[in-house]
Amino acid sequence: MTNPSYDQLPIIDLSAADRGPEDRALFHAQLHSAAHDVGFFQLVGHGVSRAETEALLGAMWAFFALPEADRLALDNANSPHFRGYTRIGDERTAGARDWRDQLDIGAERPVRAPGPGEAPYWWLQGPNQWPAALPELRTAALAWIDRLSGVAERLLHELLAAIGAAPDFYDPVFGDRAHPHLKLVRYPGSADDGADQGVGAHKDYGFLTLLLQDRVGGLQVQREDGRFHDVPPLDGAFVVNLGELLEVATNGCLLATNHRVVSPLGATERFSVPFFFNPRLDARIEPLAFPGASTAPGITADPANPLFAEYGYNELKGKLRAHPRTAERHHAALLTPA
Repeated sequence: MTNPSYDQLPIIDLSAADRGPEDRALFHAQLHSAAHDVGFFQLVGHGVSRAETEALLGAMWAFFALPEADRLALDNANSPHFRGYTRIGDERTAGARDWRDQLDIGAERPVRAPGPGEAPYWWLQGPNQWPAALPELRTAALAWIDRLSGVAERLLHELLAAIGAAPDFYDPVFGDRAHPHLKLVRYPGSADDGADQGVGAHKDYGFLTLLLQDRVGGLQVQREDGRFHDVPPLDGAFVVNLGELLEVATNGCLLATNHRVVSPLGATERFSVPFFFNPRLDARIEPLAFPGASTAPGITADPANPLFAEYGYNELKGKLRAHPRTAERHHAALLTPA
């Protein structure tokens, strides 16, 4: 990539995939460049309507307007599946507290407590916690998971096609047992100690993340110059980033990129809705066959943060680190002694 602009991420129009051969070829070239050079882009032309978006945002704002006691009744620490409400400062990134509160939601499925010899990541499957006073939240959130799963699946197909791979190569690891994850997040403004970590610098460990952010801003992405740059909100767009599993599967051809959120100043609130498109918990992620595989740049391994071929171990590792109260209450046997 020559002379990259740091004023905005690349803007990718998904609807161009449905136009003529020339438009589709240009779309694939732009998508390939964004995924290979930056690992982040703004997605437009995705087909999600303003009405769908407003239904979710309205339910989210209503949730955070509930009395604190109603939100705390859904405490994440009550759930061995890491579902529910996390108070401000209770989640950790890289060992430091994140100054935000949130509701974690996944696919609505029955509990699967792992039996003898079964992988402990099956604890991640289970029901969500919902506020009794706000039934519309359940409807809006589960509809959003279904809607964005479809968008993400289509985008993944186009991304694989853009690098010359079989578009449906990873279909078997998703399907009706995929493990999507939705967060409804509020950043309440400056922390009481002056720290500005809304969420600390990190990479996502799944396949794709589609983020709906409001107009306040605060998301920053580490670009080619090594610095963190603001991502200006773009009306109607999803901010998309690639997860580490895609980087590993393509031997570094597709890029997972560090990003963070800086807390808004003063008492300004910021709301965001990240959706994580994740495979089945028991999926084993095979390397992707594509024309440039032999010349891919490779990946940088982090011994303190290993990636596992079986997806569920990656998510379980992340949950145990991010939610220490929940981990200690329900999964103390899985924690590594200090």
